[in-house]
Amino acid sequence: MRKVREILRLTFDGGLPSREVARRVGVGSTGVRVMLQRFRASALTWPLPDVLTDTAPERELYGVAATRSGQRERAEPDWSAVNRELKRKHVTLQVLWDEYIEDHPAGYSYSRYCFLYRTWEGRLPFMRSSWMAS
Repeated sequence: MRKVREILRLTFDGGLPSREVARRVGVGSTGVRVMLQRFRASALTWPLPDVLTDTAPERELYGVAATRSGQRERAEPDWSAVNRELKRKHVTLQVLWDEYIEDHPAGYSYSRYCFLYRTWEGRLPFMRSSWMAS
């Protein structure tokens, strides 16, 4: 969330320069200057009406934020199944990727497949084996 109302308050009521506003709000001075340029070009006036929520001026200045669809373009493997299969003898990521690419010819390259698996695996909680606990 951008700090539009606070930046405007410090600029117009406080009379502070954009560098000082940026320092106090914790944003870049260029961002403050660009936001003030957008404000001056918009239909908004200072002081902002109290009935406006903080998102209304932000939407007026920056538009609606883009959202990600949450869907990948390629078929996503079941990483928990991949993890289970890797525990079996003679099963490697290469073998599992070969099976994956047979089912999904437009799927991930081998290097991307490995990277995504390692990323998924990195989010698993570290489990200490019973032999390590003693």
